[in-house]
Amino acid sequence: MLWITFAWGSCFLAVNIGLQDAPVLWFAALRALLAGVALLVVARVRKTPIPRGLRSWTLITGLGVVNVAVAFGAMFAGLVGFSTGAASVLANAQPVLIVLPAWWIYKERISPRTLIAMGLGFAGLLAVAAPSGAGTGAWLSLTAALAITTGTLVSRQVKGEVLPVIAWHFLIGGAVLALAAGLIEGPPAINWTARFVGVLLYVSLVGTAAAFLAWFTEVQHCRLDAVSAYTLLVPVFGIVLSILVLGERQTGWGMAGMGLVVVSLVVLVAPVTVWKRILVPPKTHQS
Repeated sequence: MLWITFAWGSCFLAVNIGLQDAPVLWFAALRALLAGVALLVVARVRKTPIPRGLRSWTLITGLGVVNVAVAFGAMFAGLVGFSTGAASVLANAQPVLIVLPAWWIYKERISPRTLIAMGLGFAGLLAVAAPSGAGTGAWLSLTAALAITTGTLVSRQVKGEVLPVIAWHFLIGGAVLALAAGLIEGPPAINWTARFVGVLLYVSLVGTAAAFLAWFTEVQHCRLDAVSAYTLLVPVFGIVLSILVLGERQTGWGMAGMGLVVVSLVVLVAPVTVWKRILVPPKTHQS
């Protein structure tokens, strides 16, 4: 899981750099389409059977629209005029947002520790969104988080091999993004520099194809709140990289909010035995 969170965290930096050479929606569309083609080639080589039935394809289409078209479009647009670190925090609010739906839909029991973590994480997200300068970028990033959360919930309903499902949902979502890009941004005005090609290959093949395939494989077998908790590490990597590479400076509110988000992750994933030792120290024997 750690390599997935690093890949997604570094993608925020890579996308920020790539947006210097490509329009928002066309860049997002290329990311999804290239990832989908790569995964489909792998599926064909491995002769993995494609999903069957109207229900499966309806869910795959819905997954492509929500998890790719809406999420990628909002995520990329949210980076325009908004700090990379703050955008990575808000766009990865999934662990906070998924707890109640996972309890309602999949009957995953909510423990007091999970509720505490959810409260801390939500407070941290509000702190990040608090600065008046955040504006549209903050809400677009939160929209991306809501879309990804919805996509994670829907993905459990799709029956079939994960590889072709993920490939086709990227292709469908990428096609929707390309259509939107053509209508809103016009013909693709892309500066095909070596920098942009490198960034596109990285975000498409590593941060999208490989990372999402591993992610959705985990989602099929693990508790949603537990596996989603690890995505709170994404903004940690995103913030560190934005500071080191871009020299971004964070506000006091933003730093406090990011700190709360990280604390919420610790509360969520630390073993219960650790918290028992912290809250109930072992008795000492006096001689």
